[in-house]
Amino acid sequence: MTGKVPPDALTELLAATGATDPAVSTGPAHGEDAAAIDLGDRTLVVATDPLSLATEAVGRLAVHVACNDVAASGADPRWLTNTVLVPDADPERLRTIATQVDETATDLGTAVVGGHTETVPALDRPLLSMTALGTTDRFLPTGGATPGDRLLLTKGAGIEATAILATDFRDECAAAGVDDATLESAAGFLADVSVVPDAAAVREFATAAHDPTEGGVAGALVELAAAGGIVVEVDRERVPVRPETRACCDALGIDPLGAFGSGALLAAVPPERVDGALEALEAAGIDAAEIGTVREPETGSDAEPAGTLRLDGEAIREPPRDELYRLWE
Repeated sequence: MTGKVPPDALTELLAATGATDPAVSTGPAHGEDAAAIDLGDRTLVVATDPLSLATEAVGRLAVHVACNDVAASGADPRWLTNTVLVPDADPERLRTIATQVDETATDLGTAVVGGHTETVPALDRPLLSMTALGTTDRFLPTGGATPGDRLLLTKGAGIEATAILATDFRDECAAAGVDDATLESAAGFLADVSVVPDAAAVREFATAAHDPTEGGVAGALVELAAAGGIVVEVDRERVPVRPETRACCDALGIDPLGAFGSGALLAAVPPERVDGALEALEAAGIDAAEIGTVREPETGSDAEPAGTLRLDGEAIREPPRDELYRLWE
């Protein structure tokens, strides 16, 4: 089925790291979306992500998804490489993708420095794989959260999913009763999928950060817990969900906490720094909410092990399959 490879199936790939290099301070690991490479006075942050299913905005979303990983790791994304695989060399399709990539990267101040383009007839839609790079003097890992930290979420759940539903599945939403004004507003969420400003505002306060993508906020919380060897507790009612997201998701039976979540940033912040983090986000014009806490894992037969998300009392240990996949299938 479409979706991420389950964590237990990743063991061999995560162990396949090639030659040992002491400059690699953070390499492949479950939940870690970016690598950290020590350059001496700076750390190089590198992240790669593919995008294939959101056909209406594949170029824009591909840039944002890769840059978001670098930003969430404490760096400003500066460079991109772009691998484009298409079913055929249709000039109009390539022009649309190139325009979306160029405009989005320009808006972020990020340079496209290379890549590869190829036709793959077996594909039925374009597939873009972006690698983003940037430097920082403080790498912020997914696995850095410590017991007692509070969990903050910017903007809301399902921002990216809302934009996809209002574009790729507009007719289905309309048929299910979502009005035109709501769909127009929801389609505009494409402008909100970057977390570069969110990360810049909150990173000095955070011990860890992660941007929800596939599997949404719930998936990101499981990954943050797994990467940090911790347990996270979240109250669903405290997770912000925009009205447009609620309308589109309810119409098609989608859980907004389990759907593509680019546009939100999840950050773990020590309790004494929460007020400062929220004030910094507010000053940047970014909505945010405290949604939960971090605690130590438990031992014993009935205990909650590391890597557990407790959502409204339900223990979740495997990243959920994204809610939108069943619509494409």
